[in-house]
Amino acid sequence: MTDYQKETKEVQAEDAILDDAEVNAGGDEAKPTYEQLLLTLQDAQAKADEHWNQLLFTKAEMENTRRRIEREADNARKYALEKFVNELLPVKDGLDLGFAAAGEPGADLAQVREGLALTMNMMGIALEKFGVKEINPQGEKFNPERHQAMSMQIVPNAAPNTVVAVYQKGYTLNDRLVRPAMVVVAGPGSGVQAGTEPPATSPFDEMA
Repeated sequence: MTDYQKETKEVQAEDAILDDAEVNAGGDEAKPTYEQLLLTLQDAQAKADEHWNQLLFTKAEMENTRRRIEREADNARKYALEKFVNELLPVKDGLDLGFAAAGEPGADLAQVREGLALTMNMMGIALEKFGVKEINPQGEKFNPERHQAMSMQIVPNAAPNTVVAVYQKGYTLNDRLVRPAMVVVAGPGSGVQAGTEPPATSPFDEMA
């Protein structure tokens, strides 16, 4: 081997050593240290704890909201009639006073009757405040949607299909029928002496 060949080989060996050193130096810089890994882990743990606490807080809020809604719904169901009851209490007081007055020795029937009339008027006002209306079809044309016929009679001075008597008044709640009025209706042949003509058909004919 010549001197030139020896020098070339030595130079190549030195270059290889330098390249290995550079590679090793670069690898140490890319690899995270123990402290860096520990900080990264602590940061991830802190975020996980924060999210977990948020989840627990949200879950507690949802549970509180559910309980509050249930409590409000329960109160609404229990006390929905509170205002209605307050309107009826004076009526109950009036009935109590009237009953006590009627039981006294020498009670004046006219006064008891007058007090009863006032109490009934208070009852009607209380019902109207809550959308309850009375159906008293005396003398009106029979309406099968609001009246229930108990019987039919021939009445000389009433037109056929006219309500001639009300056994029991009916009631509506906000225009919805709660109870029909129990009535007596003038049947076919009625009104002859009054000079009225019976109609060709009647609600009863249609119902039959």
